[in-house]
Amino acid sequence: MIKQIAVILLSLLLITGCNASDIKRNTEIEKRLHSSIMMVSDNSTSKTSLNTFEDFEWDKAFLIQPYTTQTDLEKQVGVKFTDPSNIGSRDDIYLLVFIHEGKAVQYAEIQRLHTTFSLGDKEYLEPANDVIYIER
Repeated sequence: MIKQIAVILLSLLLITGCNASDIKRNTEIEKRLHSSIMMVSDNSTSKTSLNTFEDFEWDKAFLIQPYTTQTDLEKQVGVKFTDPSNIGSRDDIYLLVFIHEGKAVQYAEIQRLHTTFSLGDKEYLEPANDVIYIER
């Protein structure tokens, strides 16, 4: 009986240790980007810097387009990242995924709100080059 309980507890520990719970959804970035979007006039373009929003370490940040499949998302970011937002079937958000030392560490869901986001001609953002373009 004790052996069975130990096996069950060990199994639960392994299952819990393998999920994406250490990847935090950053609602603060979501709120601040939302505020930035609201300040952009219709039919205009603006830009914002991520360094004004974040307070954690990251090496790269990827902007994931609506309807991106899980396979394409992982190919784009270059690491395993189980998308909790289900962006593959959504058109109401963009996903911003932050990578640090080869691991996804945080993400933010950016509401589209009739807005287009881009990184300009960059594949991803870095702390020294972190401008997101906002077009309404």
